[in-house]
Amino acid sequence: MQLSIDQRQALEQGQPVRVNESGLDCVVLLANVYDRLKNLMYDDSPLTSEEKTRLLIEAGKRAGWDDPEMDIYNDLAE
Repeated sequence: MQLSIDQRQALEQGQPVRVNESGLDCVVLLANVYDRLKNLMYDDSPLTSEEKTRLLIEAGKRAGWDDPEMDIYNDLAE
């Protein structure tokens, strides 16, 4: 993909450039701008214990474990 002179100048000034490459609408950013935005939008660090617990609780609720009929399992002898 070749950028026009205007597009290149816009990038040099830190502006995003919208392009259409093979039918795909894309936005070209400087790498340092992309890295900052990526960190704001996506966190790939490991989950904390609290986050894991919250996700397990939410999954359990979606599976119906908060249904009152499931309380019988809380009372079973071990």
